[in-house]
Amino acid sequence: MTNQPSRALEIIQQQIKELDALAKQTLEDLNTVAGDERVAKWKTKTVALITEAVGQQEGQKFAGIHPGPSFTNDMVEEFTDLIDGYRTPLAALAKQLAQAPRPSTGS
Repeated sequence: MTNQPSRALEIIQQQIKELDALAKQTLEDLNTVAGDERVAKWKTKTVALITEAVGQQEGQKFAGIHPGPSFTNDMVEEFTDLIDGYRTPLAALAKQLAQAPRPSTGS
């Protein structure tokens, strides 16, 4: 993990905010196809940021997340399930980073 858990935490929190904004936009315009495309682009960016800020293992772990369809025949519900499928592990990672011990700056 990075020597700067506070910076990594900021990055994860920013990605959660961006995901929430994508969800809000999609639920307002009700275009879940475009929403899925925006989420796919967001995920690619997020994987790179996690890899850089937290480490390759966490980046690969997040890249491996593939929320499956819920078979509800409700596109909006399936989209919100997709959002939750990414938000939950990001929130868990943010919690883990928030609890990480701070490195001492003294030598």
